[in-house]
Amino acid sequence: MLCWRHLSAALALLVAGTPGASGTAATPAPHQIQAADLADRLTRPQNTERALVGLPAMAWDPALALAAADYAAELARTGKWGHSPSEQRQGQGENLWMGTRAAFTPEEMVDGWLTERRLFRHGTFPNVSKSGSWHDVGHYTQIIWADTMRVGCAVHSSRAYDYLVCRYSAPGNVMGERVGPVTVASR
Repeated sequence: MLCWRHLSAALALLVAGTPGASGTAATPAPHQIQAADLADRLTRPQNTERALVGLPAMAWDPALALAAADYAAELARTGKWGHSPSEQRQGQGENLWMGTRAAFTPEEMVDGWLTERRLFRHGTFPNVSKSGSWHDVGHYTQIIWADTMRVGCAVHSSRAYDYLVCRYSAPGNVMGERVGPVTVASR
């Protein structure tokens, strides 16, 4: 089991930034997030959306947060973009977000995923998008996946970008399964 002291130290490191190309620590972002607030600020908007569609809140999971932190650090360090290999996150779903460093709050980062609701249509995965492509709603469907009960997220920064990674258990976006509750509130 992970202790809170280790998680707090990891979150503080994540928020402060990553070493730059010169090997020195990058300057903290002007909107530097307090480690104690990060979990709440990233989880609250996701759980608000789940409540709106009739689903229970997800619980914060420190182990998922540390897994997300490892991958967010890798993205920031390498500058490569894309989901982690599935064998590195067995039993975990994953949402990714990237934006200009210090330009977005944690809530704005998550809102990038939540705005996908405008293209969402209730159904069986992968037939859940008004556009015809589930990729247009995949972050949103992971958030409102009924079987997902735990989440852990991390933000890591390079000199130019902030990277948000959230990991989910149980993972969503499972082919052939229905998305969310039987009825989804319209918004």
